Amino acid sequence: MSTRMSALGIFLWRVTATHVITYFLVGITAMNTLNYEQVFSSGNLGAFMKSLDSPWVALGPALQVIRGLIFGLVLWPFRSIFLGKKNGWLKLWALFIGLSILATFGPALGSLDGMIYTTIPIMHQLLFLPELIFQSFLLSFLVVCWNRKPKRVYNILSIIFCSLILLMSIAGYLSLSS
Repeated sequence: MSTRMSALGIFLWRVTATHVITYFLVGITAMNTLNYEQVFSSGNLGAFMKSLDSPWVALGPALQVIRGLIFGLVLWPFRSIFLGKKNGWLKLWALFIGLSILATFGPALGSLDGMIYTTIPIMHQLLFLPELIFQSFLLSFLVVCWNRKPKRVYNILSIIFCSLILLMSIAGYLSLSS
């Protein structure tokens, strides 16, 4: 039983750490290259999204630990489908694109329902798709690679990067909320 719990803990760490790191790196890149500050403050998105100077936006990367844990717990029973098979990362990526991006249960930006039911123009919705698709690709590919070829250096680097991301996120939140 403890071996199974240990395996679950390792899997949860790898999924969560990979999600936090890829979310942060892809998000920062998209925010700077796609001019999110202007896009988020204009038109319909101004009423839908918090401004980039919101303390909650600063805390967002730290809160991704929760999403990472959810991903890990949900994927745990299905791990043999993508970890033990050829092109498993592609199956995992397709799952993320299908269920987390395009066919969400609510009108999220870039989703089919978002395009149908929100007043946000389709061009604004499409603006977010490259970020979502690239981050889900990195997450899928790196989770499968890390679980297939675990190395101590990956653990050390993930601890360092996650710690830095969490500290910066909390510091940003504290500086903006005071």
